[in-house]
Amino acid sequence: MPKLITILAPLGFAAAAPVLAQATDNWRSVATAADERRIAESADAWQTGLAEARRADRRGLARLGTVVNRTAALPRPQPTPGNYRCRTIKLGSKGEGTSGFIAYGWFNCRVTLSAGGDLTLTKTTGSQRPMGKLYPHNSRALVFVGTLALSSTERTWPRYGTLPDRDVVGIFERIGSNRYRLVMPQPSTESELDILELVR
Repeated sequence: MPKLITILAPLGFAAAAPVLAQATDNWRSVATAADERRIAESADAWQTGLAEARRADRRGLARLGTVVNRTAALPRPQPTPGNYRCRTIKLGSKGEGTSGFIAYGWFNCRVTLSAGGDLTLTKTTGSQRPMGKLYPHNSRALVFVGTLALSSTERTWPRYGTLPDRDVVGIFERIGSNRYRLVMPQPSTESELDILELVR
């Protein structure tokens, strides 16, 4: 019988529901078909998101530098466990009255390492807080599979796969010394591509 993974919410939060049902190093065996397509089509999301962001605010986008450079990924993407400053950058728009470019202020994120060697990433503050597991992918990337908590008052995360609009998948990369990004193509609402930048 496969063991269950129960990921606890950050200190001060209530325990979250299990995000993933089975212990595995193969993200494709966990991800939904829709999320597999998001990863497969991430290059298209980058292209569309960057083009719309340039039209909306070329100077603002340029000021972000490396984090919005599609080819910036470096070897050894595994993050060091601990606390991070993090911010969300939204590129492109789904035509819901949102801007083609938004760069939010800094919030808090945490990376934890389980006794079994699983890395979990959680955004602990803010109104949109993804949480999930980082899976091996290649020498320059991990794949994130998780879910989204909404509003500052929501203290639990839904189980992955039960609420498709809350499922989150992304490509996690190292882009500098103690600097990382989680690239989330085709999120359910608002943008074409979300980037969660993390800095120690």
